[in-house]
Amino acid sequence: MTFRDLHKPGEPFILANAWDIGSAKVLQGLGAKAIGTSSAAHAFTLGRSDGGNVSRDEALTHAQDLIGAVSVPVSGDFEDGFGEAPDECATTVRLSGEVGLAGICIEDTIEASNRVYDFDLAVERVRAAASAARALKDDFFFVARADGVLTGAYDIEEALRRIRAFDEAGADGLYVPIPKTMNDLKRVIDATDKPVNVLAAGPYAKHSLAEFAALGAARISLGSALASATHRVIVEAGQSMFGDGDFTGLTKGISSAKVDKLMG
Repeated sequence: MTFRDLHKPGEPFILANAWDIGSAKVLQGLGAKAIGTSSAAHAFTLGRSDGGNVSRDEALTHAQDLIGAVSVPVSGDFEDGFGEAPDECATTVRLSGEVGLAGICIEDTIEASNRVYDFDLAVERVRAAASAARALKDDFFFVARADGVLTGAYDIEEALRRIRAFDEAGADGLYVPIPKTMNDLKRVIDATDKPVNVLAAGPYAKHSLAEFAALGAARISLGSALASATHRVIVEAGQSMFGDGDFTGLTKGISSAKVDKLMG
Protein backbone atom coordinates (compact mmCIF):
# COMPACT_ATOMS: atom_id res chain seq x y z
CA MET A 1 0.00 0.00 0.00
CA THR A 2 1.37 3.40 -0.99
CA PHE A 3 1.42 6.44 1.26
CA ARG A 4 -1.39 7.95 -0.80
CA ASP A 5 -3.46 4.79 -0.37
CA LEU A 6 -3.33 5.18 3.42
CA HIS A 7 -5.36 8.39 3.19
CA LYS A 8 -8.96 7.19 3.38
CA PRO A 9 -11.54 9.66 4.69
CA GLY A 10 -13.41 8.00 7.52
CA GLU A 11 -10.65 5.41 8.02
CA PRO A 12 -7.78 7.50 9.40
CA PHE A 13 -4.30 6.15 9.96
CA ILE A 14 -1.83 7.55 12.47
CA LEU A 15 1.12 9.44 11.04
CA ALA A 16 3.56 8.87 13.91
CA ASN A 17 5.89 11.86 14.22
CA ALA A 18 9.36 10.77 15.30
CA TRP A 19 12.38 12.84 16.26
CA ASP A 20 15.33 10.49 15.70
CA ILE A 21 16.20 7.09 14.28
CA GLY A 22 15.47 5.27 17.53
CA SER A 23 12.01 6.77 18.02
CA ALA A 24 11.15 6.10 14.36
CA LYS A 25 12.14 2.45 14.65
CA VAL A 26 10.25 2.00 17.93
CA LEU A 27 7.10 3.59 16.48
CA GLN A 28 7.32 1.31 13.44
CA GLY A 29 7.78 -1.64 15.79
CA LEU A 30 4.62 -0.61 17.61
CA GLY A 31 2.64 -0.70 14.39
CA ALA A 32 2.98 2.72 12.75
CA LYS A 33 2.05 2.54 9.06
CA ALA A 34 3.92 5.77 8.31
CA ILE A 35 6.38 8.04 10.06
CA GLY A 36 6.37 11.82 10.03
CA THR A 37 9.11 14.24 10.96
CA SER A 38 8.27 17.04 13.39
CA SER A 39 9.92 20.42 12.97
CA ALA A 40 9.59 21.17 16.69
CA ALA A 41 10.75 17.75 17.89
CA HIS A 42 13.70 17.83 15.49
CA ALA A 43 14.64 21.29 16.73
CA PHE A 44 14.57 19.99 20.33
CA THR A 45 17.11 17.29 19.44
CA LEU A 46 19.43 20.05 18.21
CA GLY A 47 18.97 22.09 21.37
CA ARG A 48 16.96 24.74 19.52
CA SER A 49 13.50 26.20 19.94
CA ASP A 50 10.71 25.54 17.44
CA GLY A 51 9.96 27.87 14.57
CA GLY A 52 12.36 28.54 11.72
CA ASN A 53 15.50 27.44 13.57
CA VAL A 54 16.24 24.40 11.41
CA SER A 55 17.51 24.86 7.87
CA ARG A 56 16.15 23.06 4.83
CA ASP A 57 19.37 21.09 4.45
CA GLU A 58 19.19 20.00 8.09
CA ALA A 59 15.54 18.99 7.74
CA LEU A 60 16.27 16.97 4.59
CA THR A 61 19.26 15.23 6.17
CA HIS A 62 17.16 14.38 9.23
CA ALA A 63 14.43 13.01 6.97
CA GLN A 64 16.96 10.87 5.12
CA ASP A 65 18.08 9.38 8.44
CA LEU A 66 14.51 8.32 9.22
CA ILE A 67 13.88 7.04 5.69
CA GLY A 68 16.97 4.83 5.96
CA ALA A 69 15.89 3.49 9.35
CA VAL A 70 12.34 2.31 8.61
CA SER A 71 10.50 0.39 5.91
CA VAL A 72 7.29 2.44 6.04
CA PRO A 73 6.72 5.75 4.19
CA VAL A 74 8.11 8.93 5.75
CA SER A 75 6.50 12.37 5.39
CA GLY A 76 8.17 15.69 6.16
CA ASP A 77 6.92 18.52 8.36
CA PHE A 78 8.59 21.39 6.52
CA GLU A 79 7.17 24.54 8.13
CA ASP A 80 6.66 27.30 5.55
CA GLY A 81 8.59 25.48 2.84
CA PHE A 82 11.81 27.29 3.83
CA GLY A 83 11.11 30.43 1.88
CA GLU A 84 8.49 33.00 0.98
CA ALA A 85 8.59 32.67 -2.79
CA PRO A 86 6.46 30.03 -4.51
CA ASP A 87 9.62 28.83 -6.28
CA GLU A 88 11.20 28.08 -2.90
CA CYS A 89 8.22 25.90 -1.97
CA ALA A 90 8.57 24.10 -5.30
CA THR A 91 12.27 23.56 -4.67
CA THR A 92 11.52 22.13 -1.23
CA VAL A 93 9.08 19.66 -2.80
CA ARG A 94 11.58 18.68 -5.49
CA LEU A 95 14.38 18.11 -2.98
CA SER A 96 12.03 16.18 -0.71
CA GLY A 97 11.15 13.83 -3.53
CA GLU A 98 14.81 13.38 -4.40
CA VAL A 99 15.72 12.22 -0.87
CA GLY A 100 12.87 9.72 -0.85
CA LEU A 101 10.14 11.36 1.18
CA ALA A 102 6.62 10.13 0.41
CA GLY A 103 5.17 13.60 0.97
CA ILE A 104 5.44 16.80 2.97
CA CYS A 105 3.23 19.50 4.43
CA ILE A 106 3.80 23.22 4.06
CA GLU A 107 2.04 25.84 6.16
CA ASP A 108 0.97 29.43 5.48
CA THR A 109 2.72 30.98 8.47
CA ILE A 110 5.75 33.24 8.07
CA GLU A 111 8.78 31.64 9.72
CA ALA A 112 8.46 31.62 13.52
CA SER A 113 5.93 34.44 13.79
CA ASN A 114 2.17 34.50 14.21
CA ARG A 115 1.88 36.27 10.86
CA VAL A 116 0.60 34.48 7.78
CA TYR A 117 1.18 34.93 4.08
CA ASP A 118 -1.42 37.03 2.30
CA PHE A 119 -4.18 34.95 0.77
CA ASP A 120 -3.12 35.29 -2.87
CA LEU A 121 0.52 34.54 -2.12
CA ALA A 122 -0.44 31.60 0.11
CA VAL A 123 -2.45 30.09 -2.75
CA GLU A 124 0.37 30.62 -5.26
CA ARG A 125 2.81 28.91 -2.88
CA VAL A 126 0.50 25.88 -2.74
CA ARG A 127 0.03 25.91 -6.52
CA ALA A 128 3.80 25.90 -7.09
CA ALA A 129 4.37 23.13 -4.56
CA ALA A 130 1.57 21.00 -5.99
CA SER A 131 2.89 21.45 -9.52
CA ALA A 132 6.37 20.41 -8.39
CA ALA A 133 4.89 17.35 -6.69
CA ARG A 134 3.19 16.26 -9.92
CA ALA A 135 6.47 16.61 -11.81
CA LEU A 136 8.33 14.13 -9.57
CA LYS A 137 9.02 10.69 -10.96
CA ASP A 138 7.55 8.98 -7.87
CA ASP A 139 4.14 9.57 -6.35
CA PHE A 140 4.27 12.35 -3.75
CA PHE A 141 1.51 13.40 -1.35
CA PHE A 142 1.51 17.16 -0.73
CA VAL A 143 -0.52 18.59 2.16
CA ALA A 144 -1.29 22.31 2.46
CA ARG A 145 -1.70 23.70 5.98
CA ALA A 146 -3.78 26.68 7.08
CA ASP A 147 -2.28 27.54 10.46
CA GLY A 148 -3.91 30.87 11.22
CA VAL A 149 -6.52 29.44 13.60
CA LEU A 150 -3.73 27.82 15.62
CA THR A 151 -1.66 31.01 15.79
CA GLY A 152 -4.58 33.41 16.14
CA ALA A 153 -3.87 35.13 12.83
CA TYR A 154 -7.36 34.45 11.43
CA ASP A 155 -10.65 32.73 12.24
CA ILE A 156 -12.27 29.53 11.03
CA GLU A 157 -14.03 31.30 8.16
CA GLU A 158 -10.69 32.40 6.72
CA ALA A 159 -9.28 28.93 7.30
CA LEU A 160 -12.13 27.43 5.29
CA ARG A 161 -11.61 30.00 2.55
CA ARG A 162 -7.94 29.09 2.39
CA ILE A 163 -8.27 25.32 2.34
CA ARG A 164 -10.88 25.50 -0.41
CA ALA A 165 -8.44 27.60 -2.43
CA PHE A 166 -5.56 25.26 -1.57
CA ASP A 167 -7.71 22.36 -2.74
CA GLU A 168 -8.33 24.07 -6.08
CA ALA A 169 -4.63 24.92 -6.34
CA GLY A 170 -3.79 21.21 -6.38
CA ALA A 171 -2.98 20.14 -2.83
CA ASP A 172 -3.46 16.41 -2.24
CA GLY A 173 -4.56 16.90 1.36
CA LEU A 174 -5.58 19.71 3.69
CA TYR A 175 -4.77 20.49 7.30
CA VAL A 176 -6.06 23.07 9.80
CA PRO A 177 -4.29 22.40 13.12
CA ILE A 178 -6.39 22.65 16.31
CA PRO A 179 -9.69 24.26 15.26
CA LYS A 180 -11.40 25.72 18.32
CA THR A 181 -14.16 23.09 18.41
CA MET A 182 -14.93 19.65 17.04
CA ASN A 183 -17.73 21.29 15.06
CA ASP A 184 -15.17 23.55 13.41
CA LEU A 185 -13.09 20.47 12.62
CA LYS A 186 -16.13 18.89 10.99
CA ARG A 187 -16.59 22.03 8.89
CA VAL A 188 -12.98 21.72 7.73
CA ILE A 189 -13.45 18.08 6.75
CA ASP A 190 -16.73 18.84 4.97
CA ALA A 191 -15.16 21.73 3.03
CA THR A 192 -13.22 19.37 0.77
CA ASP A 193 -13.46 15.93 -0.78
CA LYS A 194 -9.72 15.49 -0.30
CA PRO A 195 -8.11 13.84 2.75
CA VAL A 196 -7.89 15.99 5.87
CA ASN A 197 -5.20 15.66 8.54
CA VAL A 198 -6.07 16.14 12.22
CA LEU A 199 -3.48 17.02 14.86
CA ALA A 200 -3.90 14.88 17.99
CA ALA A 201 -2.44 17.43 20.40
CA GLY A 202 -3.74 19.77 23.08
CA PRO A 203 -7.52 19.38 23.50
CA TYR A 204 -7.70 17.05 20.51
CA ALA A 205 -5.59 14.43 22.29
CA LYS A 206 -8.64 13.80 24.48
CA HIS A 207 -10.59 12.43 21.51
CA SER A 208 -10.28 8.94 20.06
CA LEU A 209 -9.39 7.64 16.64
CA ALA A 210 -12.99 6.44 16.31
CA GLU A 211 -14.31 9.97 16.96
CA PHE A 212 -12.06 11.42 14.27
CA ALA A 213 -13.09 8.65 11.90
CA ALA A 214 -16.76 9.46 12.47
CA LEU A 215 -16.07 13.05 11.35
CA GLY A 216 -14.44 11.82 8.14
CA ALA A 217 -10.76 12.47 8.95
CA ALA A 218 -8.20 10.62 6.83
CA ARG A 219 -5.01 11.07 8.84
CA ILE A 220 -4.09 11.75 12.46
CA SER A 221 -0.67 13.26 13.11
CA LEU A 222 1.02 13.81 16.46
CA GLY A 223 3.16 16.85 15.75
CA SER A 224 5.59 17.32 18.63
CA ALA A 225 3.11 15.97 21.21
CA LEU A 226 4.84 12.61 21.68
CA ALA A 227 8.27 14.25 21.90
CA SER A 228 6.86 16.73 24.44
CA ALA A 229 5.43 13.86 26.49
CA THR A 230 8.90 12.29 26.52
CA HIS A 231 10.38 15.58 27.72
CA ARG A 232 7.76 15.70 30.47
CA VAL A 233 9.10 12.40 31.82
CA ILE A 234 12.64 13.83 31.76
CA VAL A 235 11.54 17.00 33.55
CA GLU A 236 9.52 15.21 36.22
CA ALA A 237 12.23 12.64 36.94
CA GLY A 238 14.90 15.35 36.88
CA GLN A 239 13.02 17.59 39.30
CA SER A 240 12.65 14.67 41.71
CA MET A 241 16.32 13.72 41.42
CA PHE A 242 17.87 17.15 41.64
CA GLY A 243 15.29 18.60 44.01
CA ASP A 244 14.61 15.79 46.44
CA GLY A 245 17.21 13.14 45.69
CA ASP A 246 14.35 10.83 44.66
CA PHE A 247 15.13 8.36 41.88
CA THR A 248 11.82 6.49 41.83
CA GLY A 249 10.82 8.22 38.60
CA LEU A 250 13.43 6.07 36.87
CA THR A 251 11.51 2.91 37.72
CA LYS A 252 8.81 3.80 35.16
CA GLY A 253 10.99 3.02 32.16
CA ILE A 254 10.78 -0.07 29.98
CA SER A 255 13.55 -2.60 29.66
CA SER A 256 16.37 -2.29 27.14
CA ALA A 257 15.36 -5.72 25.84
CA LYS A 258 11.88 -4.44 24.97
CA VAL A 259 13.30 -1.40 23.20
CA ASP A 260 15.72 -3.64 21.30
CA LYS A 261 12.85 -5.90 20.23
CA LEU A 262 10.75 -2.98 19.00
CA MET A 263 13.68 -1.61 17.00
CA GLY A 264 14.12 -5.00 15.39
